[in-house]
Amino acid sequence: MDAGDLKIFRTVAREGSISKAALALNYVQSNVTTRIRQLEGQLQVPLFHRTNRGMVLTPAGDHLLEYADKILDLLHEAELSTQTGSKPAGKLRLGSIETAASSFLAPLLATYHSCYPEVQTSLVTGGTHELNQRVMQHDLQGALVYGPVDHPELNYIKVFDEELVLIAEPGLHQMAEVLGKPMLFFEIGCTHRIQAEAFLHSRGVHTLNVMEFGTLNTILSGVSAGIGVSLLPRSSVVQAELRGEVSVIALPEPYCRFEVGLVHARSEHLSGALRGLLEMMTTRNI
Repeated sequence: MDAGDLKIFRTVAREGSISKAALALNYVQSNVTTRIRQLEGQLQVPLFHRTNRGMVLTPAGDHLLEYADKILDLLHEAELSTQTGSKPAGKLRLGSIETAASSFLAPLLATYHSCYPEVQTSLVTGGTHELNQRVMQHDLQGALVYGPVDHPELNYIKVFDEELVLIAEPGLHQMAEVLGKPMLFFEIGCTHRIQAEAFLHSRGVHTLNVMEFGTLNTILSGVSAGIGVSLLPRSSVVQAELRGEVSVIALPEPYCRFEVGLVHARSEHLSGALRGLLEMMTTRNI
């Protein structure tokens, strides 16, 4: 049994199928099947029940998964501990909420890579809950999320404050004109929706008509076309407002304020690459 076997085993356990695990690992499906069978043969015990719905862990598989998580996390931490020198280098796997990725993180990463060209960065976007989970699973070294975040497995460092504004189709500038329209959001449960519900309740609107739109661009396009309205950070709608694609309406206190911060796993060694980016983030926002 080696780290490669454990990584494949853990991925199959998480994904629930050989095909999904092969896709996640970028392996040939037959190779994943062979490695799982070899591992079961070595241990002389079945690790999965094969069902029509996919791969389900046996009791022995459940026990092995606990150890696999610990072993792989320790190996990952050992790798990161070698990247804590004075000059950031190595891989940096980041996540970010989409609004922060476009308006804040992209220009910052351009400066970061001019200073630290030896860092290999990958970036994914998602919702705060999803990104927090991926950081705790060590799929990501850090992520920019809506804060504050209070979780025993995560460290949260505030990076900047943002203003939340209401956007509507061009020509609508009064709050009374837009309160009854559908609200366009990234996902159910997103931070913007929570603040929207609180704000609308304060205005006597107790039923929220929500439409889920997957990306910032689709939300802006939907609002511009008159499908509905949305609550977004001001920094992410400035260009659309300048182009005359949306109208921006200021929200009253306290509904217009929220913060964005960086989360990283408490159990994970803070790599030199992530430390360098964090220092640049906080210095930029002093």
